[in-house]
Amino acid sequence: LAGRIDESQALLSGVEDDLEDLVSGDEALESRIAGLQRELESRADILESVPGRMSNLENSVAAMQGAAAGARDTWLLAEAEYYMQIANAQLQLGNNPQLAMLALEMADERVVQMANPALTDVRRALAEELAALEAMEKPDLEGATLTLASLARVVDSLPLRAPGGETRESREAANEEQGAVARAWASAKEAMSGLVKVTPPDEETRTLLTPDAAHLIRNNLALQLQAARLALLRGEQSIFEQSLEDADALLAQYFDGDSAQVKSAQATIAEISDSMVDVAAPDISESLRLIRQFRVLSEPAP
Repeated sequence: LAGRIDESQALLSGVEDDLEDLVSGDEALESRIAGLQRELESRADILESVPGRMSNLENSVAAMQGAAAGARDTWLLAEAEYYMQIANAQLQLGNNPQLAMLALEMADERVVQMANPALTDVRRALAEELAALEAMEKPDLEGATLTLASLARVVDSLPLRAPGGETRESREAANEEQGAVARAWASAKEAMSGLVKVTPPDEETRTLLTPDAAHLIRNNLALQLQAARLALLRGEQSIFEQSLEDADALLAQYFDGDSAQVKSAQATIAEISDSMVDVAAPDISESLRLIRQFRVLSEPAP
């Protein structure tokens, strides 16, 4: 009996131990469950805050896009105004309608890229100014400048006028009419008469040119042609015309007018002078005025 009692006590003691183990296990499990619940609640809070954060991010991105678009339009507006200024300078100061048209076309491209209905009047003014430049009579500046440069290079090959104002053809005709003895006597007489010569004040002087004087005359003619070329490129009409007149006067005074080369040079100068007439330039400042007005009105008030 005593042995059975001992076995029962030992069994009860084991059962108690098992119960204690189960209780401690349940406490650990409950602790883990509570931890998981807290983690889930924390993650739920984070998920609930995500929509608000996304909304703030979208607003920030939208604000950045608006700022970028405004900066782009400001840049395009400045470029358009700059090209309009270039067009006016090229037409009024440089007398170059071709470059003025190119600058206005580039300005129009910038205005189109802005896609602002408030700039409709600016585009209309640009279209009218481009049409006026297209209808403007445009002289061949490039061809004229190249021709003047070529003419300046052949100055050294142009024959000078003979002393006494006689031309080559008149001398040859006179020599054909005279015999050998008459020609010899005429040459001696001309040499003796040249020792003392009185020229009336109103008679144009035709003296024998020394090599140095001939070199200076040729250089002067070349310089006058180059001056006319530069004046044409710069749009200085009065200087261009005066330089061509001086060049033509040098040809008439010192060069052989019966030479085909001299005649061709004189004809070329006359042709260039007639073709480079001063054409009144149209007014292309309206588009510039309108875009400046738009820029002032679109600036935020201080």
